[in-house]
Amino acid sequence: MPSGLAALLDDVAAITKLAAASLDDVGAAAGKAGTKAVGVVVDDAAVTPGYAMGFTPDRELPIVWKIALGSLRNKLLFLLPGALLLSAFAPWAVTPILMVGGAYLAFEATEKILEAFTAQAEGEAVEELALSGPELEKEKVNGAIRTDLILSGEIMAIALAEVAHLNLGMQAAALAIVGILLTVAVYGAVALIVKMDDIGLHMSRHENKGAQAFGRGLVKAMPVTMEALTMIGTAAMLWVGGGIIVHGLEKFHLTPIPHWVEGFSHWARGVPGIGAVTGWLAFALGSGVMGLVVGGVLAGLMHLWHHRKGAAAH
Repeated sequence: MPSGLAALLDDVAAITKLAAASLDDVGAAAGKAGTKAVGVVVDDAAVTPGYAMGFTPDRELPIVWKIALGSLRNKLLFLLPGALLLSAFAPWAVTPILMVGGAYLAFEATEKILEAFTAQAEGEAVEELALSGPELEKEKVNGAIRTDLILSGEIMAIALAEVAHLNLGMQAAALAIVGILLTVAVYGAVALIVKMDDIGLHMSRHENKGAQAFGRGLVKAMPVTMEALTMIGTAAMLWVGGGIIVHGLEKFHLTPIPHWVEGFSHWARGVPGIGAVTGWLAFALGSGVMGLVVGGVLAGLMHLWHHRKGAAAH
């Protein structure tokens, strides 16, 4: 009996160690996958605040909350099962799907750049004014969730590529951890950004002179901050989308462009003292140029199609 109990305890200890090792593997894989997806996360955090701005202060956090719930639903109910199905039945499709998503990001960024130089944005603003508050809020939330679906799809596909060597259960756990943690991080940051002006206004009424000055500074900085976030988000979409396309081309051995981008990055890494930073910036710049080229081609084709469709209608 004692020997049987000892054997049982040994088995329990072995199972516990195996479970702990599995959790460590899942945690490590989730951390690595989350790091790989950081470019898309930056994009998501930079793009989303714009959807919650322009509403009364009491509606800003509820809007962010609705978008966050939509993002979590996108990741856990749609993208996670889809990623696992891909992993089980069509792992070869992950890279092409990533490249399609990258091309879409590049197209969206190029469209934003074109809008900045045309009257299209003004036309959209007039259409928004025609909507009531609840209708505009619903439209903004739905638009944010649609954009998030693409960005979340990129995050989950990048994460899937990093955990493909694990079994299906561990893949699911790692992807769920990545999805939940990145959603909390992104929308926590977004909530802080959209309430910065309210925080500044509150601090400007404080008795302490230093707090008052800091609060007024926050309020004045918010318009500049939002403009900067818009530019950062657009640049990140080009960099991330172009980078995904470059990596996909390399995986399919279509190497001229990847070799040029990597060669430029390798040359920039030769700068003494800051080689790691300049190398990364060079790769991001090369990827951004690639994204701008792909996005420009797609935007041109889309505008040509709309033009011909309009001509045919007349």
